[in-house]
Amino acid sequence: MADPRPFLPSDPDALPYTYTPLPNPLEASEIRKRQFKELLAVFSGLLMLSLLVVIISSGNNSDSHANKNEPVFLAKEPYTTRTVKLRPVPRGIAAGVSEKSNRLADAVDGPAFPWNNSMLSWQRTAFHFQPEKNWMNGPLFYKGWYHFFYQWNPNGAIWGDIVWGHAVSKDLIHWLHLPLAMVADQWYDINGVWTGSATILPDGKIVMLYTGSTNESVQVQNLAYPADHNDPLLTKWVKYSGNPILVPPPGIGYKDFRDPTTAWYTSQGKWRITIGSKLNKTGISLVYDTKDFKTYEQLNGVLHAVPGTGMWECVDFYPVSKTSDKGLDTSVNGPDVKHVVKASLDDDRNDYYSLGTYEEKTGKWVPDNQKIDVGIGIRYDYGIFYASKTFYDQNKERRVLWGWIGESDSENADMQKGWASVQGIPRTVVFDKKTGSNLLQWPVEEVEKLRLSITDFDKVEVKAGSVLPLQVGTATQLDIVAEFELDKKVLESVAESNEVFSCNTSAGASHRGALGPFGLLVLADETLSEQTPVYFYVAKGPGGNFDTFFCADQTRSSVANDVKKKVTGSYVPVLKDEKLSARILVDHSIVESFAQGGRTTITSRVYPTKAIYGAARLILFNNATETSVTASLKVWQMNSAFIRPYHPDETSNASLNLVTYIKFIVTFFIIFTLSFLR
Repeated sequence: MADPRPFLPSDPDALPYTYTPLPNPLEASEIRKRQFKELLAVFSGLLMLSLLVVIISSGNNSDSHANKNEPVFLAKEPYTTRTVKLRPVPRGIAAGVSEKSNRLADAVDGPAFPWNNSMLSWQRTAFHFQPEKNWMNGPLFYKGWYHFFYQWNPNGAIWGDIVWGHAVSKDLIHWLHLPLAMVADQWYDINGVWTGSATILPDGKIVMLYTGSTNESVQVQNLAYPADHNDPLLTKWVKYSGNPILVPPPGIGYKDFRDPTTAWYTSQGKWRITIGSKLNKTGISLVYDTKDFKTYEQLNGVLHAVPGTGMWECVDFYPVSKTSDKGLDTSVNGPDVKHVVKASLDDDRNDYYSLGTYEEKTGKWVPDNQKIDVGIGIRYDYGIFYASKTFYDQNKERRVLWGWIGESDSENADMQKGWASVQGIPRTVVFDKKTGSNLLQWPVEEVEKLRLSITDFDKVEVKAGSVLPLQVGTATQLDIVAEFELDKKVLESVAESNEVFSCNTSAGASHRGALGPFGLLVLADETLSEQTPVYFYVAKGPGGNFDTFFCADQTRSSVANDVKKKVTGSYVPVLKDEKLSARILVDHSIVESFAQGGRTTITSRVYPTKAIYGAARLILFNNATETSVTASLKVWQMNSAFIRPYHPDETSNASLNLVTYIKFIVTFFIIFTLSFLR
């Protein structure tokens, strides 16, 4: 306890005073000096600490833009539901890619589920990008910032009135909302500013090509560019006065011509793009060359065509290295390169890709394996994942994939909660050198910055037909890394089967076999009346060959009756000596799952009514009939990302320039010193 009489003599024999005496002049001088030294030491320490903080902050902000308004990330305000009067817009408009409806009929058996604000508020994600409200859908890295342009309806949580929203980030996780990049204000885009792609030219400037829906609902291609290329935030855009720069060519429907790609540079000194379309039921990608992005020459034929796949939209075309895990600029070609063609199929609203060889002279691409061609083979994701787009991140030499995650609840629920749809966690994309036929998708490394506390589970045995709750605390925001091993003796002894298994047509996690299913129940409540199993299923076929499937079962994810619930997933290649592995990101109503390093991925939208907030649980399960499973897991609690509006003046008000700060401190220090020396 502090001495209540600090100036009293320390001699125990001295008589106590009834008052605190004034020190004599000599003592006063010594005391003042001692006081000054003590205060000076404290102040100097604080000064050095504050200077260190400012210097570090200044170093981190060394790439700030011209007006030095580097944003300061603040805690995100808690989400509150508001009653918003929305103008209903019916779905089913012939709008191509921009509609992206989940196509779930609003009609349900019996009355609609009585959603309340608590349930709907919980559904909003914590570390996935989404607008503050309403409905949403080409990314790039420019002058130290990641830019994301997205289709958005500022007037409602349903499709319609599409404009381009704009957000920026330093790390692809924390985002700042900027003013709208482009609005529908010209005759050539008055019915919607739709999908587009950015191309960064050798001189560092940017051109943006995008699809507009005209006053007569004709799909045309338009050109835009930044008003100020020196502005790293790219806040203002100018539409080319000569728009549209491309219209549907002869033989192409006026509503079947959309979504230009990022341009790549050819050896002939021209830029080349491809645009999605169809001829009857054959999906195609048209090819155009240009030197100035204003005038174009259409190449004979198409980049690629696949009969029976219908309209191709959001076509993507890019190279991947066969020898390196680094990403490649879109213009790279050569013997160590494979090219990916990806199309979003309007008929089934899924994204398909295939690997193949690109011939620059003819402008054509040939798949490595026609059995897994575009639209009939491998999907990026076997859940809700659509209208995806990659970009080359020159900052970290990687190719990054973005996908749009729609809703699978009713339109009425979207209107009640006031928002709809989000973006998936950005994923790196590399060529799978082991299989030679797959891409590997993995969450960008920056998401790991959100990891908080970790819980380890090492070699936990789960008997056949049992469940094991995992004590990880609240299970609403998690990053889970898991490995599973089956009993080797059972693998050898189990009988071969002619079973033809499919995640989609099975009974989900309740479909019991000798070697599966087993995995994790995420977003489960205490009684398991709500649960979302993410799991493996292994089948031993003729000749002793094993086929492995990775599935997600939404059939019991919610007791609500106006939610679309199904089983999704696919076959996943598992090579010799590979353990079964999965990574699962749980973020409220989104579950993103990656198997075998990202060979197969599943994104699920779930809408529990009980397994929310503190009632959400994580549970290991093994529903196989003959084998036990040994699981090792690392489970991290995840922090929330900072996603909020950007205020241009916030940094100038909240922080001081380093020189100004030093001047202030020095002046204050001199005044402080003189006050003690007087």
